[in-house]
Amino acid sequence: MEARRPTRILLVFLDGVGLGEPDPTSNPFVRAELPTFEALLGGHPPTLAHPALGGAHPDAPPPNTSLSNTHARLLALDATLGVPGLPQSGTGQIALLTGRNAPRLFGRHFGPWPPVRLRPLLEDENLLVRAVGAGLPAAFANAYPAGYPDSRPSRRVAAPPLAAAAAGLLDRDQEALARGEAVASEIVNDGWRRHLGFSSLPEVTPAGAGRHLARIARDAALTLYAHYSTDHAGHRGGMTGAIEALERVDRFLSGIVEELPDDTLLLVTSDHGNIETVGQGHTLNPALGLARGPGAERFDTHLPLTRVAPLALELLGVPSRHGSAPPAPRSSEDE
Repeated sequence: MEARRPTRILLVFLDGVGLGEPDPTSNPFVRAELPTFEALLGGHPPTLAHPALGGAHPDAPPPNTSLSNTHARLLALDATLGVPGLPQSGTGQIALLTGRNAPRLFGRHFGPWPPVRLRPLLEDENLLVRAVGAGLPAAFANAYPAGYPDSRPSRRVAAPPLAAAAAGLLDRDQEALARGEAVASEIVNDGWRRHLGFSSLPEVTPAGAGRHLARIARDAALTLYAHYSTDHAGHRGGMTGAIEALERVDRFLSGIVEELPDDTLLLVTSDHGNIETVGQGHTLNPALGLARGPGAERFDTHLPLTRVAPLALELLGVPSRHGSAPPAPRSSEDE
């Protein structure tokens, strides 16, 4: 049966979130209160033991396999992409956003920032640029201070804002955030209020921010939002910080699900594992993926990170690009 086609797609990127073993001593997904994740996944947290991945305990209740807008398909995204070593954010995010095997093109996994010599690939082939080039309305929902990146070293900018800038979509600042027409990268506005000096910005709950994001997505065929605090918590937060980070994301997702139109495909994806195994750092675990709504059937339970962008664009009717990118030239800036 042919998959339903979504009218629009909302892609929520979570940095550093993998699928780990259901060990409560190391995996915060097992210990956190995550009602939205569990409602979407048939009553189970997203771990390698989820029934959809073939790892359920014999006495576990069966998963709800419905792909209605009530439930989601759990995706195990291969972030290693056949390249030795631990997956990293820079090349992983390029692979996610372009569909190209960035670690193989670069010769290794690299991060946290996108390698300079793969910037042209990211800027030319990311899914926002592709959507805009096909005449579709697209949006990057993250807020950045007006003028960003200003004096910030150009190589210390993450892949999502670089992709948005290349598409002409890095256009939501503190004023948009104040109107609820943008979402802070950390979901809530606390960092903007406390550390960036925008004390007049309204406070927003995670669920409220999720509702804002869903409303932003109503006006575009493709919307991208990026959240990085999960990776930070995996590196430095310990179990307590990891649980807090995941519970914030869960409340954020509750607002999205509450407000998102039924004709919208929600994709939640990551670039590599980290937070799911506290104290270890980056892992070889599959990166987390969720697909909910029309078109979710097109996403296999197990698939490489490089399949997300091509499948999303295909569902939106964007023509594919054939051929493969040549090896990237060397640059001393990447060392």
